[in-house]
Amino acid sequence: MSMSDPLGDMLTRIRNGQNARKSVVVTPASRLRKNVLDVLQREGYINTYSQDNIRSGVTNIEIELKYFEGEPVIRKIARVSTPGLRVYSKIRNLQRVYNGLGIAILSTPRGVMSDHEARVFNVGGEILCRVF
Repeated sequence: MSMSDPLGDMLTRIRNGQNARKSVVVTPASRLRKNVLDVLQREGYINTYSQDNIRSGVTNIEIELKYFEGEPVIRKIARVSTPGLRVYSKIRNLQRVYNGLGIAILSTPRGVMSDHEARVFNVGGEILCRVF
C-alpha cells in the first residue's frame, strides 16, 4: 500500500518515539526525509541518523533521538504543508516560530533548509514543518 504523506509519517514516528522515550526510531528512507533529517541534525534537534539496506531496493533510516535532562529536545513537531494543501511563503512573509526559539523547515530552490538559513540566502519556498 502506498503512503500519501511520507514526511508526515516520519514526523509522527519521531513524535511518538519521543513520547514513548525511545532512543531510536526507524522509518523508510527517501531523499526528502534524509534532507529534513540533515536540517534537524544541523540545528541540534536529533543526535544522528544512519541509513541501512534491508534488502535490494528497501532502505530504512534509523534516527537517534536527543534528550536533555530526561526531556525530549523536540517539544513540538508539526507538518505545515500537506499533499492536499501546499503552503508557500516568501521570505519576507515567513513568520518566526515561537519568536525565534523554534525553526521552520523549508523546501527552497536551493534545497531543504531551516528558516534561519533561508533568511541568509534570501529565498522562500514551501514550508514543510515547524519544530520547537
